[in-house]
Amino acid sequence: MSAAAASGTTPVVHAVHENPEWFEVFAEAFEAEGVPYSELVLTGGVLDLDDPPPPGIVWSRFSASSHTRGHGLSKEHTRAVLAWAEAGGRRVVNGRGVLELEVSKVLQLSALRAAGIDVPRTRVVVGTEHLLAAARDFPTPFVTKHNQGGKGLGVQRFDHVDELGAVLAAGGFEEPVDGVTLLQEYVQPRDGSITRVEIVGGEHLYSVRADTLRGGFQLCPADACAVDPTTGRPVLPPGATLAPEPGVSLFSLREDLDPVIVEKYLAFTRAHGIEIAGIELIESVDGRVLTYDVNTNTNYNPQVEAAAPRSGPREVARYLGRVLAEETARG
Repeated sequence: MSAAAASGTTPVVHAVHENPEWFEVFAEAFEAEGVPYSELVLTGGVLDLDDPPPPGIVWSRFSASSHTRGHGLSKEHTRAVLAWAEAGGRRVVNGRGVLELEVSKVLQLSALRAAGIDVPRTRVVVGTEHLLAAARDFPTPFVTKHNQGGKGLGVQRFDHVDELGAVLAAGGFEEPVDGVTLLQEYVQPRDGSITRVEIVGGEHLYSVRADTLRGGFQLCPADACAVDPTTGRPVLPPGATLAPEPGVSLFSLREDLDPVIVEKYLAFTRAHGIEIAGIELIESVDGRVLTYDVNTNTNYNPQVEAAAPRSGPREVARYLGRVLAEETARG
């Protein structure tokens, strides 16, 4: 079936994604809010450019970690569908420009720096064969991470350049999907946590504290990320120094974040057409506030949701419902 035939002639929210496991909470929110929707699960297929885009609006939830779920074609499939929808006059929430930010930390960090937002010191290495030479004069400790990543996958800490050399020599370095690795200063959090600022429709929803001592570098807030997909058991993530405590969430609501930081993020998202996002920062032991990631397919943690003044998925559904109504009224 072509994308144009996905939902008939009724205007709906067309949710573009590649991971049904992450979508269930949003499906429930759409149902609860009475917002009509369809899912366009983009993992490969056929798109006929002669077909008009279906009526309604398009919401892109593409994830930069799609390739880790065996969906290596999803990025190009999503690029094609968003280009087709925008060219056909459809309103796209988190459109093509936002997609490019999602799949490139280089673009994210460059845009953040241009907006006057501090980021960790970073060196971009294109081709793993150049990584060791690039690290020779880089301050230690440092981390490596993938330019196109997600969930903290591929992040490794090195206290000395020789440690990196040993990993490379042993063939133990995880190659980035696009061939681009970030060499980045290791930033020690002052209190063992990072903060994620959730934004929906140009408004600050709430902020989340994530425990890096137990969560390490892999701090995806969705329940589906909390266990090993093979064994179904919790694991000690890379970068963690303490084992996760049974029944204790790595995530909690944070209510004391400096509002100046939030305002900077709101201005940044407006400037780049980002309508739904989670932006992550570290407050370092040396007093800096460093922003290191912009997630435009944000997931929400159920424990935080239970304590938060507003529900993330419900606010997303309400916002998209308003956008759909406005676009439908325009005809």
